[in-house]
Amino acid sequence: MPPAAPRMVDWTLARTTATRLVRPGPTISADGAAAAVAELREAASRAERYVTEVTGLDASSGSAPVLVVDRPGWIQANLDAFRTLLTPLTDLAESRMADNPRASAVGSRVTGAEMGVLLSYLAPKVLGQFDPFWAGPDGAEGRLLLVAPNVVEVERLLRVPPSDFRLWVCLHEETHRVQFTAVPWLRQHLLGLIGRLVGTADLDGGVLAQVVKEAVRRIVEGIRDGEELSVLDLVQTPAQREIVDEITAVMSLLEGHADVVMDSVGPEVVPSVAQIRAKFDVRRQGQGPDKIVRRLLGLDAKMRQYRDGAAFCRHVLDEVGMTGLNRVWTSPDTLPSKAEIANPQLWVIRNHPEPAAPAG
Repeated sequence: MPPAAPRMVDWTLARTTATRLVRPGPTISADGAAAAVAELREAASRAERYVTEVTGLDASSGSAPVLVVDRPGWIQANLDAFRTLLTPLTDLAESRMADNPRASAVGSRVTGAEMGVLLSYLAPKVLGQFDPFWAGPDGAEGRLLLVAPNVVEVERLLRVPPSDFRLWVCLHEETHRVQFTAVPWLRQHLLGLIGRLVGTADLDGGVLAQVVKEAVRRIVEGIRDGEELSVLDLVQTPAQREIVDEITAVMSLLEGHADVVMDSVGPEVVPSVAQIRAKFDVRRQGQGPDKIVRRLLGLDAKMRQYRDGAAFCRHVLDEVGMTGLNRVWTSPDTLPSKAEIANPQLWVIRNHPEPAAPAG
């Protein structure tokens, strides 16, 4: 029989490794777990209404489901996302390694095991995540994941009111769902940028195989050591760096916009919001971002991405109000560049050459 086609990642081994190594969730009764799941679902619905009211973005036509998951469920969802995002790179590598399938099989097991270790390490840290690249069998695009055991564990650790904290978490993640639902071209734009990035790779099969394996290994080590390493760090050329800058600017906008929406919540919506924000900022500084897809692609500059994106949104809001800020969602051409994220007035001048109306 001919040897099996080469694979860069053993996805089955990645899943079994991650689910075997991941820490169990907090101790909670069956009734308590069911109540937490129900409250998270209800909080997500409330959060969507609030986000729509604050931003003016219409997400009523969206079909992205809300899934309340445990840690193994989050692991499987992120393996799905990994496969989608890495497919162009792994397909290219596998096609160029067809003449050495046995060597690639060994490499795929190593890479799968290391990816499993990475996911097991991060699975207990993620509260919520919107995956814009998931496509459902019914045509749905994107899905919101809320990791119930992690929400319960963190609210206990921070000693904040559970109902307030659950709604507050949902506000950030629902903002992402509204962003991608109200701006239907955004998903394809990001996928297109990633495709362009992979398309610039002119590497032989052996080098591509090493890129994938080495990147996973370095990501695991980098997270532990507080470094910011990724697949892209290993293959970037000047042309690729330009594309990475575009992607980074978009991700900064999305994260900053979500943080600004969260911060717009007053005590009439989340009574303990000031306490939650203060305590959560301490936690975020200590652990870094909790978004595995952006970590893998090197698109998350830790706190800087949240801070710079939020500063951009606040500056634009002060200048031209929410209606003016919403011009960013008009087309890819109106998205801010990396330079405009750093200097928001450049974006205001480019997109609002007329005298700015009073903010509001």
